[in-house]
Order: sequence, then C-alpha cells, then structure tokens
Amino acid sequence: MVINQKRLFHRLLEIGRIGMQEQGGITRLSYTKEEKEAKELLTYYMLDAGLEVRQDAVGNLIGRKEGGRSDAPVILTGSHFDTVPQGGMFDGVLGILAAIEVLQCMNEKRIETEHPIEVIAFVDEEGARFGFGMVGSRAISGKLRQEDLQFTDSQGIALAEAMRQAEFLPDNIADAAAESENIKAYIELHIEQGKVLENRNLPVGVVSGIAGHLWIDFRLIGESGHAGATPMKARRDPMTAAAKMISYIDEETKKYPNAVATIGKMSVLPGGVNVIPREVEFTIDLRDIDETVRNKIEENIVEYAQRICKEQNIELSLNTLQRVSPVKCSKAICDTIERACIETGQEIFTLISGAGHDGMQLKDFCPIGMIFIRSRGGVSHNADEWSSEDDCGVGADVLYHTILELAERV
Repeated sequence: MVINQKRLFHRLLEIGRIGMQEQGGITRLSYTKEEKEAKELLTYYMLDAGLEVRQDAVGNLIGRKEGGRSDAPVILTGSHFDTVPQGGMFDGVLGILAAIEVLQCMNEKRIETEHPIEVIAFVDEEGARFGFGMVGSRAISGKLRQEDLQFTDSQGIALAEAMRQAEFLPDNIADAAAESENIKAYIELHIEQGKVLENRNLPVGVVSGIAGHLWIDFRLIGESGHAGATPMKARRDPMTAAAKMISYIDEETKKYPNAVATIGKMSVLPGGVNVIPREVEFTIDLRDIDETVRNKIEENIVEYAQRICKEQNIELSLNTLQRVSPVKCSKAICDTIERACIETGQEIFTLISGAGHDGMQLKDFCPIGMIFIRSRGGVSHNADEWSSEDDCGVGADVLYHTILELAERV
C-alpha cells in the first residue's frame, strides 16, 4: 500500500470529534462554529501535506499541489465535510482526507505530475440545515443563484444571512465559479452507504452512475375539529389523506427495481391528541438512476394525491425543493479506476450510487468518477456508520493510482 493508512484513519477519528453529540452521532451543519472548527483542522492537514490553501467566495476549502504545467487543467478531488443531524464519521469527510493523504504521499515521494491537483472540501452538500444542498458544488459549477440563498433553517435564518455571519458575502457567490476548461476531471472517494459491496465481500467498487433525487414538499389543509364531537363522515382530516398518499408512495415505488422513496419530514398542526389536524405537511425524497422512470413515478404519485384530496375535500399544495438529474460517470475515468484496482490487487466490481453526491452538480462541467468503499451493514447518516481502517486504506490507495494516471506523472 502506497498511502499511510494509519495517518489517514487517525485523522478520520480526530475530525470525527468535531460536532460529536452527547446522544451519539456528529452534527456539523453549514456555516456554524462546528463547520469552522472542522475547516481549521482540514486547513492544518492540507498545509502539513505541503499544499497551497485558499477559500473561495462561498467557503469551499481548496488545497493545491502544483503541476509541471501550471496552465494545464486541474484534477479536482475531494468531497464534503458537513453532516446530517447526528450523522456518521465517514460520510463525505473520508473523500477529503483520503485526497489529502494521496497528495501528501506524492509530495513525500517527490512525485511530480503534469497537471495540478486540487483537494476540495465542499460546503453544505447535505442540505440538512436549509433544505437545499450541494451549495459548494453548485457554486463551483456556476449553478448557485441568488434566489437559492433565500432558503431558511428551522430558526428562520436565510442561507444568505448565515453566509454573512460566517464572513462570506452573498453578493459575491459568482466569484466561486470555475471555468470548465480549467478542470480536467473530478474524482471522489466515498463510503457506499449501502450493502452491495459488503454482500459481495469486497472492499472497493467502481461507481458507474449516481441516481438523481427529487424532493417534493406536500402540504395538505383540511379543517380542525374536536376528536370526540366530529362524526367521521363530517371530517375534512388531512391526516387520513396523507396516510393514504404515503401508503401509495411506498407501494408504487416498489414496482420499480432501482427506485426508492422516503418520507423524511412530517409535521401536524395544531398537534393535539384530541384535535383533528388542520394541516399536515410532509416531504418525499424520490430517486432512480433512470430519470424517465423517476418522472413516471412522480406523475403517478401527484395524480393519486390530487384525486384523494379532491375526494376528501382537502386543499393540496406541492412545492418542488430539489430536482437533480441522474448522472453517468465518465467511462474513461471508470476505466482508469479499474486499472487502479488491478494495480492494487483489487477485484473490479461496478455498482451504482443510490445516494446523491457533489459530482452531480459537475456532470455538465467536467468528466466525473467515483470510488466506493464498503460500509458496515450499509449503515449511513447514523452514529453507527462505519468503514474499517483497512477498507479506508484500500480506497485511498485506489484513489492514489487513479489520480496519478489522470494527472500524468512526469
């Protein structure tokens, strides 16, 4: 193994203490003191690796190893370092630390490449704070808009205001956009967050594509009333309509082999035990690797929801929060990863990603590729998320050889 596996894993454990919750898991939301603390530690690691470090206009942290031709397009690698509430230790940050480790090893071995290589630590991939994710990667690819900064957190703080509090200027977000001709490729190492590799007893896999996610907010308004004094036939209960819709979503999605649907958030007003609800709101996260299939499921769900609400005299409003197209990874980069697997003695195995990643925002910007490592039990977004030290090392080793070929060793 080329990389320093123990150093990599030590850093994973060290940064994993930032945002650690008493009840378990890690909470590192965007533009918070926990994010700032993690960014300071990542800066230290980048400097220790011999990289030139900078931040862009939205707070993405970037470490650069210069190439033999400074005007050559850069190889971009990394991931995100924010978490979901009470999330895990490996999601996102492994890709950053592994990339730093790769470049540190190259510098220690005095390896030069034609192309410069940059490690990027993206801000706010998860969307956990504002319900709007991939902020950093949207900014890099020029897709972040001023209107996107109006999304608010649970305290009513807008993304724009949170940026100001973190000493970034919302009016300057366009300055973070890169030029596509200046980036040769984006490659990311990530935990699988599923059981495919574990079920095949494999430490590493080549990602062929990323399923696109669709987030929709459903808001149902009926009529509040006394739970004991209102006859069943006289009710306009949005909860019964929501229950039918959620059951339909589950059954409809199961008809398609690669589709998944999740009801992640739900609120009921006024929320009394003995009160018929006035309003029910819930979200759906719908995903498939085939956008045509996903759109068909969406169409069926919306049609059913509208019919049920009409039958029960319930007012329905729908708000699309995010719509991200599925992404196919670059065949050329997949081939490069496969050669790296052979170089490191790993079996070549290809799989798709059900989870979304920052690379999705770069799909029309530059060729992308991903490497997965095994997740114990397929658990992620959870305090029990775990990947072994050996698997992290294998993944980083594959990343090393992949980047070395893409950057063209001198």
